[in-house]
Amino acid sequence: MEANEKSYVIGLDMGGTNSVFGIVDQRGNIVAQTAIKTKGYPDINDYVAASVEALKPIIEAVGGIENVRGMGIGAPNGNFYCGTIEHAPNLEWKGIVPVGELFEKALGVPVRVTNDANAAAMGEMAYGVAKGMKNFIMITLGTGVGSGIVIDGKMVYGSDGFAGELGHVTVDHTENGRPCGCGRKGCLEAYCSATGVARTAREILAKSDEPSPLRDLDPDSITSYDVFCAAEKGDKMALEIFEFTGRLLGRTCADFATFCSPEAFVFFGGLCKAGHYIMDPIQRGYDEHILPVFKGKAKLLVSGLKGSEAAVLGASALGWE
Repeated sequence: MEANEKSYVIGLDMGGTNSVFGIVDQRGNIVAQTAIKTKGYPDINDYVAASVEALKPIIEAVGGIENVRGMGIGAPNGNFYCGTIEHAPNLEWKGIVPVGELFEKALGVPVRVTNDANAAAMGEMAYGVAKGMKNFIMITLGTGVGSGIVIDGKMVYGSDGFAGELGHVTVDHTENGRPCGCGRKGCLEAYCSATGVARTAREILAKSDEPSPLRDLDPDSITSYDVFCAAEKGDKMALEIFEFTGRLLGRTCADFATFCSPEAFVFFGGLCKAGHYIMDPIQRGYDEHILPVFKGKAKLLVSGLKGSEAAVLGASALGWE
């Protein structure tokens, strides 16, 4: 790249709670970072204004906007084709939001948008454990379950930009399927997200009298981290919760393998911090249900990138395009 070319891009990982901005150089280093709360801006224009205000000092730190080539945004229900966020259940803005266009006007640089899990997959492919892979599925385990699918080295977007919503594959087709934020029942997200783990804990606590440190907590405020802490103490109930969650996710990944035969599944997000408590049952569920022709082919890996780095780096990759 010539010396006079613009040397940096901005990556934005927009979560339901926090928005993390990174300025990234040509080697993929995040040279400066800032963040704002995503919530608390009912008007998208106020959110963009607050974002630009937060970005000012870190843009100045790299010599001003004239050194920034573009911006990439990873957002829930982000549409790569249109630069919009569309009907995102966990954001305050309803309907279709032209987030790319608003940031372009505010910053004066080109902006590209993609789904947040796709951004994480792009970051993992460029800088993480999926480096060099051409076929893999990224599964993000946070408040929800997201996914980014890479086939033959390319992100799968489909005809409308929304392909790859694996968190909304139905895993319970009965009337008793858990309600999901998408409005349907029985989605994978309702069981295998961090929120799903907390729901499973509440259900098991209500059904049994088994002793557990989880009983000392207010059931309505139990989190997946509380379940992890109990598992660390050897609590039988906590281990049962992770076993149920992991096996269900592993079984479902075995189904996903049938349509694209990936080299790996890469797991990313807060729930992965439970380590072997979640990963071992995922492997067991996967091995028990995988079609013989695919047995032993795909690796089950945990992302090697810290915190929101994968999503920031993946979003920033769009800024170079």
